[in-house]
Amino acid sequence: MEKSASILVVEDEEKMRELLQKILSAEGYLVQTANNGSAALSMIEKNPFEIVLTDVKMPGLGGIELLKAVRGISTETYVVIMTAFGSIDSAVEAMKQGAYDYISKPFKMDEIRILMNKILDEKALRHEVDSLRREVNRRYRYSNIIGKSKGMQEVFELIERVSDGKSTVLIQGKSGTGKELVAKAIHYNGPRKNKPFMAVNCSAIPETLLESELFGHVKGAFTGAITTKSGLFEEADGGTLFLDEIGDISLAMQVKLLRVLQEREIKPVGGTESRKIDIRLIAATHQNLMEKIKQGTFREDLYYRLNVININIPPLKDRAEDIPLLARHFLDLYAKENNRSGMTISREVLEAFMNYPWTGNVRELENTIERAVILCNGNEITLQDLPPLFLKESKEGLERQDIARLSLEEVEKEHIKHVLESVGGHKMKAAEILKVDRRTLYRKLQSYNL
Repeated sequence: MEKSASILVVEDEEKMRELLQKILSAEGYLVQTANNGSAALSMIEKNPFEIVLTDVKMPGLGGIELLKAVRGISTETYVVIMTAFGSIDSAVEAMKQGAYDYISKPFKMDEIRILMNKILDEKALRHEVDSLRREVNRRYRYSNIIGKSKGMQEVFELIERVSDGKSTVLIQGKSGTGKELVAKAIHYNGPRKNKPFMAVNCSAIPETLLESELFGHVKGAFTGAITTKSGLFEEADGGTLFLDEIGDISLAMQVKLLRVLQEREIKPVGGTESRKIDIRLIAATHQNLMEKIKQGTFREDLYYRLNVININIPPLKDRAEDIPLLARHFLDLYAKENNRSGMTISREVLEAFMNYPWTGNVRELENTIERAVILCNGNEITLQDLPPLFLKESKEGLERQDIARLSLEEVEKEHIKHVLESVGGHKMKAAEILKVDRRTLYRKLQSYNL
């Protein structure tokens, strides 16, 4: 089987060169050879190889010089040095100059096979990591957060302005508005994007475990601490730590967090030594922290440490013009995931979306569309594909909008009409419900031509 890796064997001994070519070709590699460093360099300049397997001592251009030249041409090429047994100085120098590994002569052919397979595995892993990094960077570009409303444009501007810095950011917004997405956009559009992004939901972890989760612990610090464990602050070193639902942590934990933000160092549970950390902290909450400060459940000094830069994400009900854009985005996403190309949303559904309160915000809209894509029989999502409760809420929202457009007299007329219908036209009962006497009711009926 072809392993899709090109190898250049550089060896001045003809028998060794031919043997290596034969063995590696039988393994499925694409193998070419050169009998000296100058010839090899000429070949590499025309077409860089994925792996260069070279002897260290050759007439003219030696292996170390060839290694330096290869590193100048392609940093993606893996160079393995073959050196005589006991020539440790050459091996050390090769590793300093960027060789992937060295192998001592005489060697068994299985050693070469294992080393080549190891390089292939690492190459595949690097490719996967690079692909994932590119995908993450693409996914969390701030331009991928959907919205054309004024409120969201202000959020985009703030993300762009704060991404390059290291100041602490506090993101506030209702549940489901996309606070973690904004935090990731800040991280992946800044200089720390190739470093860790660690996230924790503070409300999802019991108080007794949160300190260990954040700061780590040493072996024996408490029952069950059978090994030393690093915390999220340490794991995020050099990158970003995102503390979601920061408003839910206890006052005791708030004191410890405040100390970390002031000193920029942590002490594991049960530990005696502090460790310096370099992290960017981003916190988020759906709660009104100023109210919690008044109630005595959130420290004012911690609030001001967190609230260096404030980003407030508006709820979906306040950005109705974004709903069609978001609906289209999620429709495309879930139609692709479920192999349902060409799907559309009916005008009636879009109207229902615009009149729905969206207490769950963007997350609720996403879940609604995902469900509709799966349950829809045709290619167009209609009202029948939406949950009954959704239709009820949407209708009530539309009725509230209609009432808001009526004058006071029109509202009174509609209310009297509704009460009369509910009691089967019985005027005495209607007067009792309306808390007016019969003569007043008759006058109103005559006035409104009911």
